[in-house]
Amino acid sequence: MLDRLARAVSILGHPLLVLPAALALPAAMRDADHATLRSMLIGFALFAALLLGWSWWQVRRSRWAHVDASQPSERKSLNRTLLVGITIGALVAWLRSPTPDLALTLALSAGIVAIAISVVRWCKLSLHASFAVYSAGLLWPLGAAAVGAGCAFAGIVAWSRLRLSRHRPRDIVAGAATGGLAASGYWLSLHALQASP
Repeated sequence: MLDRLARAVSILGHPLLVLPAALALPAAMRDADHATLRSMLIGFALFAALLLGWSWWQVRRSRWAHVDASQPSERKSLNRTLLVGITIGALVAWLRSPTPDLALTLALSAGIVAIAISVVRWCKLSLHASFAVYSAGLLWPLGAAAVGAGCAFAGIVAWSRLRLSRHRPRDIVAGAATGGLAASGYWLSLHALQASP
């Protein structure tokens, strides 16, 4: 029963689900341009579909045991693919978006993945925990209650990853700390970008 719940929470807490939701919710609440919001969500959905298709292809070719990329070699290729894809997305957003929010969000997301790649010798940084905390921080425009709810959800996601034996506690802490730094970096950078002429 608890394992089934943990699997469901882990799926709901997947970075490709929590990040677009955390971006779309504040944008929708502040009456953002609906065409831009729709384009952003379509872009995330296409990226998620491509990544999932690529992961299934890896399993079909017997390079991976499962689409969740649990083995170190699987995670290595997944993280590199994520880094390239998210970086390209950040560059496209920087060139095409009228505001810096999306490009900055994606650039910091690429930073999270780059950190996960760089610390792999010491820990298997939890991208689930990292993006859940990062996404909670992005909810700041909706108020402290929204951030608190996001952090509570991040805690449940962290529990699910431990329950499923996907991570050790230090992996969760490293991921959460990285997500918190990314969220802080987002708000500080956005403020600086908006203040510059």
